[in-house]
Parts: sequence; structure tokens; C-alpha cells
Amino acid sequence: MRTFARSVSVRVGLGILAVYLFIAVTAMFWTPHDPSQLGTGGSYLPPSRQFWLGTDRLGSDIASRLMAATRLDLVIIVCAVGIALVVGTVLGTVAGFFGGLVDTVVMRLLEVFQAFPTLLLAMLVVSAVGPGTLNLVFIMAFVGMPPYLRLTRAEVLTRRTWQFTEAARLVGNRPLGVAFRHVLPNSLAPVLAYTSINAAWVALLTASLGFLGLGLTPGTAEWGGMVARGQDAIMTGQWWISFFPGIAIVGLAGACYLLGDGLTDHLNPRRRR
Repeated sequence: MRTFARSVSVRVGLGILAVYLFIAVTAMFWTPHDPSQLGTGGSYLPPSRQFWLGTDRLGSDIASRLMAATRLDLVIIVCAVGIALVVGTVLGTVAGFFGGLVDTVVMRLLEVFQAFPTLLLAMLVVSAVGPGTLNLVFIMAFVGMPPYLRLTRAEVLTRRTWQFTEAARLVGNRPLGVAFRHVLPNSLAPVLAYTSINAAWVALLTASLGFLGLGLTPGTAEWGGMVARGQDAIMTGQWWISFFPGIAIVGLAGACYLLGDGLTDHLNPRRRR
């Protein structure tokens, strides 16, 4: 843990994520103005004491909407990554440990699934199931699950014949017990390191769908939708409408990548210093 805590990338990543978490928690109880209210101020007001980050063309306070969007996006990211991690890990363990027909069916279905570009697949599923936060969470988990499955399967395949696995079998453990109590815990290092990268990917994909007007109900405070809301105003000098939510997206993705790099260094003995 001391080696992990000394990592510069881990410190920076956790520091940035702590700021986002603080903003999200604060938004649950307080925002400068009502983030859903239109006409809070005049249209296209620049940043000031009253409106810290300015207003958009509908007069909504950007700072309040940005705080509400931070809370919403973090909830989507945490839930989607958690579901994808659990489902992908379980399926990857079953496919890698038991092999045979189970492995063949799972991998063939996965190949068909991954034949579609990720953003296009997400757009198609969103169009089919409709907008909404819960729908978006399950869509993000659905399209983000394959890497977990592949990583877990690859790790389990290499460890299912190791000596500790054979010893677990010899003492009378059932196959499922050997798979999930002995093999899986020793195969989780790269999977856990990937969660940070997946979180950054979910943040970017959610923002992309929001920018395209998909995923969430129109008017919902979300980073991608806020960027889209201010794209026309950039040409006339109202840069702040898209700038601040864009910075929020980049900052969160960067923090997740930094944390993922530190986790990889810590969990991989070959890279650990």
C-alpha cells in the first residue's frame, strides 16, 4: 500500500476524483441556482459573481447545471462499471474454467456482439429502449462488458491447470468452488486495473450520446448535452457554455486514466518498482 500511495499518477488521479466526488455530493444538497430552471438570468451572460460560469441561451445557470451533471454522470459511471465488472467477470470465469461448448458459445456470441462499432451499437440500443438514466446505465454496462469477459477468461485459462488449482480439486472442492474461490481471486489483478480505463470510456461514451441528443431525456443536466447546447454560441463568442462541461469531461477521463496507470503498476509485479 505504501508503494501504491507513492505513485504520482495515483495521487493526482485520486485528487481529481475527490474534487468531482465533493462537487457531486454538494450538488445533492445545494447548488447556486435551480439547475432545471429556465430564465434564471439573461441569455448568454458571461461568468460573474452572480453566475459563476455564466448562463446559456435559455438563461440557465451553467455552474448549477454543471454540478448536477457531475452527480448524474458519476452515478451512471459507477453503476455501469460495477454491473459490467460483475457480469463480465462471472461469464469470463465460467467460459475460461469449463471451456468446451460453453466457451465456444460465449466467445462466438461475443464476436458477433463486437462486430458492431461501440458508439453505433450504443446508439441503436438507446433508440430501441428509449431514453432514461436507468436505461443508459444498463446500455453502458452492456456495451462495456466484453473486455471484462475477455480479460477474465484469458487469466482463468492460464491458471486453471496450475498447482494450487489441482490441489483445490484434490481436496474435494466442487468445480464452481474451485473456479470462484481459488482461480478467480488470483486472476483479478488486470481486471481491476481495467476498471479505471472503463470508467473513462463510459464517461466519454455517455457524453457522446448526450451530445447527439440520445440517452437521457432532453433538457437533463449532462455534460455532453451541455456541450451540444452551446456549440452554436462558440462562433459568436459565448465560449463558456461549452468550455466548462468540456473541461469536466476531459478532467474526469484523465483522472481515470492516471488512476488506471497507477493500478497497473501496482498490480503487475513486472512493472512494480
